Amino acid sequence: MKHTVDARGQACPLPVVNTKNEIKNMNPGETVEVLVDNEIAVQNLTKFARVRGHEVGAEKESENCYRVTITVGESSGTQETGSSRDKQDNRETISSGTSAANRQDGPTQALDCCRPSCITEDVVVISSSKMGTGEEDLGKALMKAFIFALTKQDHYPARILLYNSGAFLSCEDSDSLEDLKLLETQGVEIFTCGTCLNYYGLTEKLAVGSVTNMYDIVESMNRAAKIIRP
Repeated sequence: MKHTVDARGQACPLPVVNTKNEIKNMNPGETVEVLVDNEIAVQNLTKFARVRGHEVGAEKESENCYRVTITVGESSGTQETGSSRDKQDNRETISSGTSAANRQDGPTQALDCCRPSCITEDVVVISSSKMGTGEEDLGKALMKAFIFALTKQDHYPARILLYNSGAFLSCEDSDSLEDLKLLETQGVEIFTCGTCLNYYGLTEKLAVGSVTNMYDIVESMNRAAKIIRP
C-alpha cells in the first residue's frame, strides 16, 4: 500500500502532525512519501523521523516541491523519552521575578535518561529578543545578561526553545551567540522555530543549535519538569 501525505501549502506544524498521523496506521518497513514546499518543512520532517528511529531521505523535485521519504522503523515510539520514570506530578512555570507561578497539574516524563548529571529536565522558553517590557535597549541588555547567567549555573536546562523574535538570539550577529554555543557544548539542546526564522529572513543565518517546529515545541514544554520564561 502506497502512503502519501501532500503537505504543500500547510503551515507548521501541520506537515509533521499529518505525517505522524499517517505513520500511526503503518507497519514497520512501510514507506510514506511527504510532499512539502519549503526547506524548513524538510528539516522538521527529517528531525521527526530520525528521533523516532525511522529511515528518511529527501530530494528537491522543483523550486517549490520537496519529496521526503520516510520508512517506518521497528519501533514507532519516540526515542526522546529514554525512560518512562516520572519525576513529579506537577509542572511549574517560572517567570522572571516570580517563584513557582502558574502551576499546572499533569504528568511529566524524563526527556533523556542518559544526559549528563549537570543537565536538569527544565526547559527555558525565550519568545523575545529582549527581557521584560519598557526600554528596548535595556530589555536587550537584560536578555543578554540572562543567557550569560545560564552559563554560570551549577545545573543547566535540558533545552532552550527560541521563537518569535527570540529567534534572533541564535543567529549570526547575536550578542548571546557565544553563550548559547557554550551551553550547547555542555549538553544543552538549542532549538529555534523554523517558521520564525523564515518570517524574519533568518533561515540562512542560524548559527547555533537546530531548527524545530511548533509540534516539537509544545511536546518539549509538555514534558518539561519546569518551564522557565525570562
